[in-house]
Amino acid sequence: MHTEQPIDLVTKASLLHDYWSPRVLAEVNDYQVKIARMKGEFVWHRHEHTDELFLLLEGQLDMEIRDEAGDITTTTLWPGQLFVVGKNIEHRPVVPTEAVAIIIEPRGVVNTGDADSDLRAKNDVWL
Repeated sequence: MHTEQPIDLVTKASLLHDYWSPRVLAEVNDYQVKIARMKGEFVWHRHEHTDELFLLLEGQLDMEIRDEAGDITTTTLWPGQLFVVGKNIEHRPVVPTEAVAIIIEPRGVVNTGDADSDLRAKNDVWL
């Protein structure tokens, strides 16, 4: 969907009530720009065929990356910072209190990737 008007991210964030349920704000070619409210630990997962970009708007987000040996590296994001998780990298966001982030990924990408989880959100829901 193409928009001719600015999208107010603060207003859109205030409309989010469910955790870990990304909502689509816009599309750019085959990519969706999503916004999500997050809290707690997400499920470990990977996206086999695509990278995933997180741009933190509010709060703190600890992105955990697990390598093939099982070692975990944590990168802490603060508002205004972005992080790209490479394709096929096992990861999980951990949010100590509450956070809001923009997520940019190709249309059709499932939030839980290859993991079967109750946290799997319905795809392609617009806000």
